[in-house]
Amino acid sequence: MATWADVRSIVRALPETEEKAARDWRVKGKLLVWERPLRRADLEALGKAAPTGDILGAWVPDLDTKEALLQARSRVYFTTPHFHGYPAVLVRLAVIGRDELRELVTDAWLSRAPVRVRRAYVEAQAAAKPKAARRAASGSRARKK
Repeated sequence: MATWADVRSIVRALPETEEKAARDWRVKGKLLVWERPLRRADLEALGKAAPTGDILGAWVPDLDTKEALLQARSRVYFTTPHFHGYPAVLVRLAVIGRDELRELVTDAWLSRAPVRVRRAYVEAQAAAKPKAARRAASGSRARKK
């Protein structure tokens, strides 16, 4: 189960992000993830299937990704007519795990961040992985001795 504190922590770890308003996170001014309470029209459209609890809106890379999430994890992800045709999903915050939330937010960030910012982030992540792998390998050798 994820919380708003988890969302905030994950977003803050990504470059060039800000919380423009309460629970409204952006990267260089572009909306990334946000609190999205259901509106009357949403409740009417969803009927008895309307979830309760905290709802997170999140951009996804494209409509194919959106459809894949909705099909594979319908307990976590859903949509309303308001979002038809848009690459965004609604998320039951109380159901999504922290690791899956981190992946969703990072993917949203990657799809919304300017190219220069995204490129620098991806390069930094790639450079950090070999270092982490070397540390892990040297630690495992130390244990084998």
